[in-house]
Amino acid sequence: MLDLFRQNQEKIIVRQPLLYSIPSNFGEEYDPEFAPQPTSASDLPELREWTFKFAISTLEILAAKRQPSQLARWCHHTIYTQLVSGVGSLKEVGKVRKLHICQPLDGISESALTVRFNDRIRSLVMRFEGVDHRWLCTALTLL
Repeated sequence: MLDLFRQNQEKIIVRQPLLYSIPSNFGEEYDPEFAPQPTSASDLPELREWTFKFAISTLEILAAKRQPSQLARWCHHTIYTQLVSGVGSLKEVGKVRKLHICQPLDGISESALTVRFNDRIRSLVMRFEGVDHRWLCTALTLL
């Protein structure tokens, strides 16, 4: 076949997503051998279901229906302290309306959950980072 009629075959380059390489440390210093290791989202649990379960558990903790220690493993200790101080701040758990998830980089998730409390709608905003082969909550705010 002549080169005039041959179709150009473009090379498809598959790029791996950029891994977030410096986990949040909140000013802590670590020995380099024992520092938290970033983990790709492909090596972590499915994000949507995991985020939804975490958010429901957080709302139950804030309504004093669940023990905060159940989320200690998945929260940075500063976030866990913040969560413990907020126990009982809600009168009810609330009804979840929507979950919005954004992944700006591989291994990072920023989520917003809209929750209905009687006549009021509030948002639970969360940030998760893939650290040491698990999702770790590094920001948590109920607006």
